[in-house]
Amino acid sequence: MKPSLSCGLVAASLALAGIQAAYADDFPTRPIRLVTPYPAGLTPDVATRIMAEKLGKLWGKPIVIEAKPGANGFLALGAAKQAAPDGYTLLVVGDAHMTTNPKLLASVPYDPQKDYTPVSLFFRAPFLFYTSASAPYASMRDLIEAARKDPKKITYGTPYVGSPAHFGGAILAQATRTEMMPVHYKEGAQIYTAVANGDISFSVATIGSGLPLVKAGKLKMLATASPQRLADYPQVPTVKESGGPDLAIETWVGLVAPAGTPPAVVQKLNAGIAQVLKDPELIEKFAALGIEPQGSTPTELSTRVRDELAEVETRIKRLGISIE
Repeated sequence: MKPSLSCGLVAASLALAGIQAAYADDFPTRPIRLVTPYPAGLTPDVATRIMAEKLGKLWGKPIVIEAKPGANGFLALGAAKQAAPDGYTLLVVGDAHMTTNPKLLASVPYDPQKDYTPVSLFFRAPFLFYTSASAPYASMRDLIEAARKDPKKITYGTPYVGSPAHFGGAILAQATRTEMMPVHYKEGAQIYTAVANGDISFSVATIGSGLPLVKAGKLKMLATASPQRLADYPQVPTVKESGGPDLAIETWVGLVAPAGTPPAVVQKLNAGIAQVLKDPELIEKFAALGIEPQGSTPTELSTRVRDELAEVETRIKRLGISIE
């Protein structure tokens, strides 16, 4: 009696799974390339290098970082998309690349769900509202009242259209039924200098971005855009506690691989990332950057991308944000 076609397919699938498992057992046997869209010196770049060093020590193979900044991340995402799906090329991505740009820009040269295999989240960064240390606002209530008294006078800085900072200011304005005008800058440092000088009213930024000028006495933290106060900054109230609406604004960064990367390899990569994110030295260094280690399963990252794509599309339409 001849074996059926279905039996043959099952046998082939089991054989392939066995080969992939054996491949994963030995993985990695050579350096891993980590492609990143972030310029050197920015918080995601620094965090990536901290994690890469830990992963290199864990696996006994160097993690080679290849920075390809610019073009809305298209250079880095394109390079990773075309790489062999063998686990030896990973891509650093943020919510902007995976959930905002695909809905905000007219076209992007990649599909965030089809062209990449999710591996893991690796950090999240809560945002805070900052204003000049000499500004007359002692709370979010003061800022909102100023916007109500003089429409369009209150301005806020953002690094680009559709950034978390842009969304944060627009959400605040809509929730409070006020007019607050975004001012877009080419470089993040320009934003915080402009706020410190009083050229614009406020900014929405991470701890790592705003803290240096807070320590220098040029900026002050009005509120944190989180449901609860931050553990390291318990003196800073939430937006709601400070007289504003209930807001939650944060950004996240994770790792993906080219589509088709073997599941067994993805799981080994995921396990390694989960292990180093518990390293006390990494946690301490991340805290100094104002970010929190946060891992995930590949499925959790996939679900987050799917859900946020829908949320961002709704948010963009509701806020009327577009690329001019």
